Amino acid sequence: MNASPFAANRAIATVTLVVRDYDEAIGWYTEKLGFRLEHDIDLGDGKRWVIVAPPGQRGAKLLLAQAAGADQNARIGDQTGGRVFLFLETDDFARDHAAMRGRGVNFREAPRHEAYGTVAVFEDLHGNLFDLIEPRR
Repeated sequence: MNASPFAANRAIATVTLVVRDYDEAIGWYTEKLGFRLEHDIDLGDGKRWVIVAPPGQRGAKLLLAQAAGADQNARIGDQTGGRVFLFLETDDFARDHAAMRGRGVNFREAPRHEAYGTVAVFEDLHGNLFDLIEPRR
């Protein structure tokens, strides 16, 4: 087997999520999901570098990118053709599920127990689908 020419310490650090409005999306992710606003940098010409992430962040962060033009606007809320897009992992499903429901997050289903953990699908402010998941340890 050949050694990889790539560095061993790489990770997917940030995922772009196309949104309708920066401030609306910041509000939703920070208020409904309890994410932290890590960066909000004006790049000029109406563009901003907006990063949100869960507290205690271990995985990828979200870059909230305001749609520019008809093609990007058409993809708001359906970046994956109706499939679950992102997975929000928790160490306490019941706690986070209750908190999110209490803050008005729309869950599409009741929690279910799968071989890989406890999970339920929810949607963000635009309809993108997420799994809230507590992996089986």
